[in-house]
Amino acid sequence: MGNDSDNAEPPTPLTDIVATADLKKVWSQNIVKGTDELFIKLAPVILGEQIFIADTRGDIASLYADTGKKIWRIDSDLPITGGPGADENLVLVGSSEGDVLALANDTGDEIWRSKVSSEILSSPRESDAVVIIRTIDGKIFAIDATNGERLWIYDRSVPTLTLRGTSTPVISRGLVIVGFDGGRVTALELKTGKLIWETKVAISRGRSELERMVDIDSQPLIIGDTIYVTTFQANVTALSLDRGQVLWQRDISSHSELGADDENLYVTDHEGNVWAIDRFSGTSVWKQEKLAHRKVTGPAILGDKVVVGDFEGYLHWLDITTGDFTARVEVEEDPILTKPIVSNDMLFAYSSGGRLAAYTYVNNGVSGRPNKPVPKEAVETVTQEPEEVKEERSFFGKILNVFSSDDEEE
Repeated sequence: MGNDSDNAEPPTPLTDIVATADLKKVWSQNIVKGTDELFIKLAPVILGEQIFIADTRGDIASLYADTGKKIWRIDSDLPITGGPGADENLVLVGSSEGDVLALANDTGDEIWRSKVSSEILSSPRESDAVVIIRTIDGKIFAIDATNGERLWIYDRSVPTLTLRGTSTPVISRGLVIVGFDGGRVTALELKTGKLIWETKVAISRGRSELERMVDIDSQPLIIGDTIYVTTFQANVTALSLDRGQVLWQRDISSHSELGADDENLYVTDHEGNVWAIDRFSGTSVWKQEKLAHRKVTGPAILGDKVVVGDFEGYLHWLDITTGDFTARVEVEEDPILTKPIVSNDMLFAYSSGGRLAAYTYVNNGVSGRPNKPVPKEAVETVTQEPEEVKEERSFFGKILNVFSSDDEEE
């Protein structure tokens, strides 16, 4: 045990920064219990004016996104490990025992429960009355959104040694895009489960099973006709949506969710470095190395800021053109395991302790004032800038792998 600790790279200590943006905490709530110390990534989801959150003890809640005021909260009595997902009618979660639960998104009333083959570690997805569930044993289940009945199953074998996590499927243009362990990206027909194409984006290297792992564990990001995917111990890949053809690859290992704007892809690598790369060529724009080994989340884009969370509960706000630090705030002491989310000119961060907080910012014109980490109690002033941009050219963000289990980050 001591050797494991001794061999681990120490987290980069935080240093004073020049605060060129003033943050405002719009609201902060601790309605659910979070994920305890299970390192389960339960990311909130926003639909219209509602934000949905869940915890590993079975609580699911709906809040008003602009105020944080509770709409409803229920106890499902399920060990929730996947979700929530939401559509115009349903809120969906999955459990460690293979349960799929669908609730009415306006009231929290149970609509149906279904059962699949094994633990669910990714968010359920719905499109065109079909709910897609990914299980840890390599299966994709399609379930009727109206009654919970099974429609089809796609089964792929799982390597002996894999990361603790599964890629959340993404649905686009009648296709289900999935990243699998072993570095394969697959497109299935939503209605039938028919295989449309499959592309291997990473080649195993090394002698041991550990060195040869090239899992895709993060959610793909699709923009227009392009898919962007990341692979643990391998690369970031851009693929065409229609045929799965590789457009470019970049040798960056990552297991965090991707961010993007009109020009760039934003990636957190497995060591905690944050990158901006050209999303049409994969060439580097900038790299921020001062968050290494801090178990940094994937990047979210809000206005002219790139925002990531870390294992000490801090949100780091970076300049989108340079990667320089512009602000920092502590949400709470518990780790932030999931990528922040952006909606309605606000950024939302969810800690593993169950605190959900919403922030905005304004640039203050300051160019050189040193500033220590901002404690969670501090509230600065703000009005916000434009929000995260959704692209027209395809961007399959990242299918990122998360190594290991109990002690891995986002």
